[in-house]
Amino acid sequence: MKKREPVHCRVVEKAARDLLKERGVELEDIAKIVYDMQVQYNDGLRMEDCYDSVNKVLEKREIQHAILVGVELDKLAEKKLLSEPLQSIVETDEGLFGIDETIALGSVLGYGSIAVTTFGYLDKEKIGIIKELDTKRDSSIHTFLDDLVCSIAANASSRLAHRLRDQEERLREEERETEHIS
Repeated sequence: MKKREPVHCRVVEKAARDLLKERGVELEDIAKIVYDMQVQYNDGLRMEDCYDSVNKVLEKREIQHAILVGVELDKLAEKKLLSEPLQSIVETDEGLFGIDETIALGSVLGYGSIAVTTFGYLDKEKIGIIKELDTKRDSSIHTFLDDLVCSIAANASSRLAHRLRDQEERLREEERETEHIS
């Protein structure tokens, strides 16, 4: 038996990004959520910073894999290809299911407590595109996707919060160095 080569990371990343777009999620939509979550902590925050942070988060395999799995399950449910009772559970986004949140939350853990708490907030409040996905009334199913978008936005928000702190600390160090020179 011939050993299979692993799927190249660029292929996986492109597939995840393509799935988001195919399902009606634009990166700008996620960046808007990130901006809303972080602007109160960062006066100089620009939408471009949020968009860049979303892009960086999407470079992580953990996120890419979660998107691939979650969206595939949503699509299979739309085609009624899941076995019962899973089909009905996913189709109705049953409140006690929790696996959709578990997959998304798993990809949040690498970004720390800010990402975890932000994920919980976004999952509860359903802001922006998250609400649109959660309340869609046509035949599309987004049981997993709405939580995955929460995850991406939470991770991008946490990433920005940590970068802001890093910038503040560098400024303090530079100020101390300047004081020593004076």
